[in-house]
Amino acid sequence: MFNRVVHKRRATITDLPLYYSGHLRKKLTKEKDFKKYYGELRGATLFLYKDDTQDTYTEKLELGKLKSMQLHSPYQKKTPTIFTLTLQTEEVQLQMDNSDTGEEWRGYILTVVKREIPSKLQLLPGQMLQLQDALDQERQRNPTTQRPELPPRPLFLCTPSPFQSPKASASPSSTPPKDKTDNSPEIPACFFHVSRKEAEHMLKVNPECGSIILRPSTLANNYALTLRQQTPSGPILKNFRVTSTNVGFVIELDTAVTVSSLNEVLKFFLHKTEYQLHPYMAPQPYDTCIDMSPVPKCVGISSAILKTVPKAKVAPMLHSQTKEELPPPPTNQDGGDYVMPDDHDTNLKSECFRESTSPHSSHTSHTLS
Repeated sequence: MFNRVVHKRRATITDLPLYYSGHLRKKLTKEKDFKKYYGELRGATLFLYKDDTQDTYTEKLELGKLKSMQLHSPYQKKTPTIFTLTLQTEEVQLQMDNSDTGEEWRGYILTVVKREIPSKLQLLPGQMLQLQDALDQERQRNPTTQRPELPPRPLFLCTPSPFQSPKASASPSSTPPKDKTDNSPEIPACFFHVSRKEAEHMLKVNPECGSIILRPSTLANNYALTLRQQTPSGPILKNFRVTSTNVGFVIELDTAVTVSSLNEVLKFFLHKTEYQLHPYMAPQPYDTCIDMSPVPKCVGISSAILKTVPKAKVAPMLHSQTKEELPPPPTNQDGGDYVMPDDHDTNLKSECFRESTSPHSSHTSHTLS
């Protein structure tokens, strides 16, 4: 009954399907000794617990960008099997109790990472069927939500701090802010792109600015909340992990709590602390003195000197001594006058006389009379 409850709580926190689980040991390549864990392969993530009764994982390995998985030594019966996993930023070694368990771990890890079953696996037919079921689930699994974009780094954190070197503080790691998209989660005002030490330093130095800071976690797709709380023995600092999943944000407490957004995470802590804590707001400089500019001196009218406007001077026009002769007006050739015939034109007179003495003309004149 207890294991069933633990399994349900792990499924709620991780929100990923369980493919394989078992005891193993883990260490970094630069470390000497292995540490015991109980591992669960959920999706393409390996969650590590202190034991099989712990419901909140201690560490997790993102295997989605696994570069290689090498066997440290050939399989030998009754001899622990060691694999070296080359991840994007580190190398991790996993140790299993025997070769059979190591082969199963290798088969499941490579299957979910490469989305295909490796060609050479020393597994039984029943184990191969279970591996095929895990592959089908992984292919149908919904992609995980992307981490919301971080807000720009506050300007007052760009100055050197006791936790940063001058070189690191001169070039902040944050990128310029981009336009907010409609599908990106809303970022609370008390969210700062700072480390744990920087957040604790901000709360210590400026307690009047607030007591809660949301920040990114060192683990991918995770967040953290740092708060400063007053107690009878003095102020204390606490840090809480917040995991981003498909269904929301999981506050990893003794009893895990899932909320829908980062703003709901903030509201949860405000409610649990009975609103005695306040979100941290960056201090803004304000002026405390009002400077008056001197009044300009007035100029009286009596003291003004009237300026005389000079009269305009026009140069005289020079006339030429010789008159220019105007051309004669043009004569009208076609004036419309009638030309009277001359009396000495005998031909015209004889013609007129002939017409007047003709019988037809006399008859006509008589009729008209």
